[in-house]
Amino acid sequence: MRMGALKALWAYRGFIIGSVKREFQAKYLNSLLGVAWTVIQPLSMIIVYTVIFSQIMRAKLPGVESSFGYSIYLCAGVLTWGLFLEITSRAQNTFIEHANLLKKLSFPRMCLPVTVVATALLNFSIIFGLFVLFLLITNSFPGWEFLAIVPVLIVQVIFSIGLGITLGVLNVFFRDVGQAFGVVLQFWFWLTPIVYPSNILPPRVQELLAYNPMTGLMSAYQTVLARGQWPDWIALMPVLLLGIVFCWLGMRLFRKHAGEMVDEL
Repeated sequence: MRMGALKALWAYRGFIIGSVKREFQAKYLNSLLGVAWTVIQPLSMIIVYTVIFSQIMRAKLPGVESSFGYSIYLCAGVLTWGLFLEITSRAQNTFIEHANLLKKLSFPRMCLPVTVVATALLNFSIIFGLFVLFLLITNSFPGWEFLAIVPVLIVQVIFSIGLGITLGVLNVFFRDVGQAFGVVLQFWFWLTPIVYPSNILPPRVQELLAYNPMTGLMSAYQTVLARGQWPDWIALMPVLLLGIVFCWLGMRLFRKHAGEMVDEL
C-alpha cells in the first residue's frame, strides 16, 4: 500500500472508527441482552466443547496429558478459523453491500476493507479473551509461548484480507465468485486440521494437506495454545508470502477497476 493511501486512511480514521462502532451496535440492535450476546455465544461454545469432549467423550489429544487438551485444540482452531471466515466472507461482499455509499460519498475506498478487519478483530478479541480466561482457570495457559500468537495473528490477517479484497473486486463483476467461495469454504474447513490432528492421518494425506495455507496457520495456533510450544515459523512463510501476493493482487485489481466498479454497482 502506498504512503498516500496510508495517509488517506489515517485522515479518515474517524470514519473507520465510526463505521466499526455502528456495525457492532447494529449487530445487537433490538436484542434484549444486547452486547451480552458477544459473551454468551462464545462462552456457551467453550462450555459445550469442554463438557462433551473432556468430560463425556474423554477425548485425548496425542502428546498432551491434560484432560482439556482436545477441547483447547478444537477451540483454538474453531475460533481462529472464525476470524478467517469473517474477514474473507465480509471483504468479498463489502463493495457490493456499500454500493450506495460508494456512489454518493467521496472517501478512500480502502476504508471499507480496513473497517472489515477492525470489526472482525474487535469481535475476535472478545471471544478470544474469554478463551484465554478459560485457559487460566483450567491451568492450561501456555506461558511465554503465548506471545507467538501476535505474529501468527498478523500473518493470518494479511492472508485473509488479501484474499478477501481480491475476491471482493472480482465479485463486483462476477457475482458467482461469492457463491462459489461459500462452497469452497465448506470443503476448506474439513480439509484443514481443526477438528482432527494431522498426525493421525496417513503420511500421503499429510503431505497433501501441507499445500493448504490454513494448515500451517491452524497448526501454529494449536501448537502454542494446546501444546504450550513455539510454532514452526518456517511453516508460516508460505502463507505469509501468499498473503502478500493476494494483497498486491487485490490492490492492483482495485486501483485498475475502481471506476468501473462504481458503474457496475
